[in-house]
Amino acid sequence: MARQAKRITYRRIYDDPDPSDGTRVLVDRVWPRGVKKENAHYDEWLRDVAPSTELRKWYGHDPEKFAEFRRRYLAELRDDEHAEHAARLRDIADHGGVTLLTASRDIEHSQAAVLAEWLDEATH
Repeated sequence: MARQAKRITYRRIYDDPDPSDGTRVLVDRVWPRGVKKENAHYDEWLRDVAPSTELRKWYGHDPEKFAEFRRRYLAELRDDEHAEHAARLRDIADHGGVTLLTASRDIEHSQAAVLAEWLDEATH
């Protein structure tokens, strides 16, 4: 039996949606500035899968801190506060393509990038 590849991508919420996006999940804790909910083109907002406020503030989107941010964030995904929401995201990914949405300018150093890698490993 052939195994269907899961497509997990990430992009900025400000980018236009693409027909290949699959389920569009916003993974920011705070609603993105300048985006009206009715114009956001998202299917679900999992704010509680985002990094804790403390971790987000410590990181400050400093690329030099990304490796440590990634390590701490992956640990958070296993804690009681995040586990249920992380499981929901895994469930969504198990049922087809997923595009993780973030307002971060540097998406390669964002929680969406960490989540995409984590999901890819979790669904294979």
